[in-house]
Amino acid sequence: MSVFDGFAATFPFELDQFQIDACRALEAGHGVLVAAPTGAGKTLVGEFAVQLAIETGRKCFYTTPIKALSNQKYHDLVARYGPERVGLLTGDTTVNGEAPVVVMTTEVLRNMLYAGSRTLIGLGFVVMDEVHYLADRARGAVWEEVIIHLPESVTVASLSATVSNAEEFGEWLETVRGETRTIVAERRPVPLYQHVMVGRRLLDLFASSDVDASAGFVREGAPVNDELMRIARDDWASTRLMRDRRSPRKGKPGSSKNPRSVGNGRRVWIPGRIDVLDRLERELLLPAIVFIFSRAGCDAAVQQCLDANLRLNTPEERDEVLSFVEQTVGALPGADLEVLGYHDFLDGLSRGVAAHHAGMLPAFKECVESLYLRGLVKVVFATETLALGINMPARTVVLEKLTKWNGETHADITPGEYTQLTGRAGRRGLDIEGHAVVLWQPGMNPRELAGLASTRTYPLRSSFRPSYNMAVNLVHQYGRHRSRELLEQSFAQFQADRAVVGLARQLRKAEDALSGYAEAAKCHLGDFLEYADLRRQVNDLEKDAKRSRRAERRDEAATSLERLKPGDVIVVPAGKYAGPAVVVEPGLSEHGHRPLVVTATRQSKRLATPDFPVPVEAVGRIRLPKRFDGRNPHQRKQVAESIRQAVEHLPHSVTRPRLEKGSVDPAVAVEVSALRDRLRSHPCHSCPEREDHARWTERYFKLQRDTETLARRVERRTNTVAREFDRVCEVLDALKYLDGDRVTDRGRGLMRIYSDLDLVAAEALRERMWDDLSPSQLAAVLSVLVYEARRPDESAPRLPGGAIAATIEAMQRLWVELEQLEKDHRLAFLRAPDPGFAWTAYRWAEGDALDEILVRADLTAGDFVRQMKQLVDFAGQIADAAGDSPVRKTARATIDLLRRGIVSPD
Repeated sequence: MSVFDGFAATFPFELDQFQIDACRALEAGHGVLVAAPTGAGKTLVGEFAVQLAIETGRKCFYTTPIKALSNQKYHDLVARYGPERVGLLTGDTTVNGEAPVVVMTTEVLRNMLYAGSRTLIGLGFVVMDEVHYLADRARGAVWEEVIIHLPESVTVASLSATVSNAEEFGEWLETVRGETRTIVAERRPVPLYQHVMVGRRLLDLFASSDVDASAGFVREGAPVNDELMRIARDDWASTRLMRDRRSPRKGKPGSSKNPRSVGNGRRVWIPGRIDVLDRLERELLLPAIVFIFSRAGCDAAVQQCLDANLRLNTPEERDEVLSFVEQTVGALPGADLEVLGYHDFLDGLSRGVAAHHAGMLPAFKECVESLYLRGLVKVVFATETLALGINMPARTVVLEKLTKWNGETHADITPGEYTQLTGRAGRRGLDIEGHAVVLWQPGMNPRELAGLASTRTYPLRSSFRPSYNMAVNLVHQYGRHRSRELLEQSFAQFQADRAVVGLARQLRKAEDALSGYAEAAKCHLGDFLEYADLRRQVNDLEKDAKRSRRAERRDEAATSLERLKPGDVIVVPAGKYAGPAVVVEPGLSEHGHRPLVVTATRQSKRLATPDFPVPVEAVGRIRLPKRFDGRNPHQRKQVAESIRQAVEHLPHSVTRPRLEKGSVDPAVAVEVSALRDRLRSHPCHSCPEREDHARWTERYFKLQRDTETLARRVERRTNTVAREFDRVCEVLDALKYLDGDRVTDRGRGLMRIYSDLDLVAAEALRERMWDDLSPSQLAAVLSVLVYEARRPDESAPRLPGGAIAATIEAMQRLWVELEQLEKDHRLAFLRAPDPGFAWTAYRWAEGDALDEILVRADLTAGDFVRQMKQLVDFAGQIADAAGDSPVRKTARATIDLLRRGIVSPD
C-alpha cells in the first residue's frame, strides 16, 4: 500500500479529485500549487505533505500567515501525530522547535533561511498555507523570499484561495522550484445559495430560472431575481418622492417639470439585528457569521443581543460554556478581567453570541473560536479579519453592508473579498448547503451585487520589493551579482516580464509596420521621408510659436487684471459677455483671477481666464452703489445705465475691439522662411503624387512616436526588481554597510533587524543613541519604530519627557536625513516614525496597572497586546543586532519588563 492509500484510508469520506491529484503529485516528488475555494479541503493536501515527511524520515515545516492560524494548525497536528512529533515557532512562542513537524509563521522560516539555521537540516517538505498572501502590500515579499531561497531539495506544497491567474503563478513556481503541478478546483464542495434580506423576507439573489444558481453554483453573468429589481425600482421611486415632497415642483403630471414616477414609491423596512437573527433561527440557518466591518459595531451587536435577552443556547450548553471559559481565561488576574469586560463577554458566550475582531484580547478570540467549533456559539459578529484563514465555517454568512473602511476611505468590497467572506458558508460534512445573506440597504443595485457574487476574476499580483535587510542578507550569502540574479527570479519580475512579452510583441509589430509605411512613401524623385521631415519641422515651429504667443498674451492679460479696481469700466474682449462692463470685485487668486462684473446688458457674472485672451485696461470709471447687491435687478439696471453713459462717447474700435493676431517672433520667422526655401528646392516638391506620399509619411511619423513610447515602456519594465535592488545597494554603499560583495561590520547589525524602519534602527544603534537609556526608556523609543496608527491623528501624542523625548527627536532627525538619501536614489521605503505608543510602552514597562493604561491611552485590549508583542519581538531583534554594546543587555531587560500580565508568552 502506498503512503497516499494509507493516508486516504484514515478519512471517513471519499477524497475529492483535486485532493487525490495533489497528493499523488507530492508522492511522485513534484511540488504542487492547489488553488481551491474556502472550505474545499485544500489543507488536507498540506497534511499529506506532513505524512510523507514522517513516513520518509524527513522534516516538514507548515507555514501560515498569522499566529492564530499557526496555533490552530499546531493543535490539529498534535491531535493527529502527538505532541512529541509536532512543534510550534511563532514570534514569541517556541514549542519543541526541533520536532520533525514544525508549524510556524512564514516570517520565522524567512529568518531561518537568512540565518542559516541548523533547524533546516533534514528539511524535505514545506507547506505554504494561504500563499496568496504574497499579494499583501506590507508582508507579501516574505512568501517570495522563502520560495526563492529554499534549498532545491525541498518540495513545496502551496495552498491558495481561488485566484484567476493560478496557472501563471504555477508557471513561476515551476521556473524557480522545478517541476510543479498546478491543480485548480473551482467548484465548492457544498453548494452556496445567495440571498437578499428585504424587510422580513429572504429573497433569492438570482432568478430561479437559472439552473446553476438554483443548484448553488453561480456562473458569471447569471440573471438577477426580477422581484429584487422591482423592489429596487420602488426604493428609488420612494427616495425621489421624498425629495419632491421637500421641494415641490410645478407642472402637469408627466411633464418635464413633473416626470411620471417609476414604481409605487414604497420604502423598504430595514430589520434590526435581533430581527435578522430571529429569522435565521426560524429558518434553521444557524450557526452564522455576521460581518459588520467595524470593531465597535461588533461589540454593539453583542450588547444589543444582551439587551434584548436573546438566548440561543440551552441550559446544558450554557453550563458547558461557563465551565470552558473559566478554565481557559478565568485564570487571568481579577482586576484585568474587570477591565477587559470579561463578565459581558462571558454573558454573551453563555447565550451563544460573541464578537470576533482584532481589538479583542487574543485569549478571548481563541475562546470564541474553540466554542464556535464545538457548536456552543451560534452567532459571531466579526470584522473581515476572521475571513483570513481561521477555520470557522458557518451554515450562513450575513453581510450587513457592502462597503468597508480600507484605511483611507469607505470603499466597496471587491469580488475577491466577497468570495472570501461568503466562502465560509457551508460546513463540509455538516451542511448540505451554505447560505450567503446580504441585508437590503437603500439605494442597493441588485445587478451590482450579482456581479460581486458571480465574478471570477481576481488575479494574484506580486507586492515584492527588495528591502535594506533583504539586501544585506542576500549580499552576505550570495554576493551582489548572484543576489541580483536571484531577485530577477521573483514573481514580481516574472509578471513584469510577462507584461513585457506582450509589449515587445507590439513593439516588433510596430517596427515592421514602420518599414512598410516607409516603403509606401517612397518617391522616384528623392527621399520623401526627408522632405516630409522638413514639412513637419515647419508645422511644429509655427505651432510652437503660436502656443508661445498665446501663453505670453495670457500672462499679460492676468497682469492687466491685477491692475483693475472696483468701479473700473472695461471692455470684456471675448466670450459670452464680451462688451462693456464694470468691475465690482477684482477676484484675484493664485488659482486664476475671476473678476465679478456687471455688463451693459444688466448681467452680473464672475468671469474667467478664457474671457480675457488679451490684456484689458480701464476705459472709464463709474461710482458703484455703497452696498451693491448683484442679485438686485434694480441696482443692476442703474449700474448698466451708468456703463452705457461712460462708453457712449468712445469710438467703436474701443467698445467692440477686434482681437489682434499675435505677431511672429522674428527669429522664428527667419527659421521658417529658410525651411520653406529648402522645401521648394527639394526634388520631391514637384512630385505629382506628393500629397499621396505625404499621407503615408504622416502615418509613419505617428507610428514612430507610438513605437518610441512602447520602447520606453519596455525599458522601464525590464529588470525592474534588479534595478531597484541596485539602488538599495547604492544607499547601503553610501552608509558603508556594503563594500562591494562584502557586508561590513557596520552592516551586520542590519542583517538581524526585520522592520519597516530597519535602516533607522541600524543607524540609531550605530550612532549609539540608545546606549544610556534604561529598559523602560528603551521600550518607549523602540515603539516609535514599530507602532503605526490605524488612522492618521493630527494631535500631538503624549510623550514621556527627559531622555525619551530627546532621543525620539534625534531619531526623527535621523529619519529625515535617511529619507533625503532615499530620495537621492529614487527610493521611498522608510515611513515616518510614529511616537503614538511611546507613553503606553513606557508606563507598562514601569509597571502601571492595565486599567489605567487602557483608559488613558484609549486602546482596546487586542490592539494593546498586539503592539506589545510586536515591541517584544522587535526588542529581541535589537538585542541580537546590538553586538557588544550596552543596548544588548538593556533590550533583554526591556523584554522581561514588558512580558507580564496579559502580555505574557502563551
